[in-house]
Amino acid sequence: MSKSIFYHAGCPVCISAEHDIVNLIGSENVEIIHLGEDHTQIQNAEKAGIQSVPALLTPNGNVLHLNFGASMADVKG
Repeated sequence: MSKSIFYHAGCPVCISAEHDIVNLIGSENVEIIHLGEDHTQIQNAEKAGIQSVPALLTPNGNVLHLNFGASMADVKG
């Protein structure tokens, strides 16, 4: 994996964090995945260790859980 992946669910906390991440590391260095719109990515997020959103998965596999917006159980509905 060469880019970070930012997972979020579209809540205000997530959107704010998305803007900050893009401003900090640049849009070319991060893939944005909106789990509320793309439920097919939930399993991949959980396999990577995402427990809540917003979260950033770094290129070397570290998960950085940011300001709590929603648990994965909430995202799944």
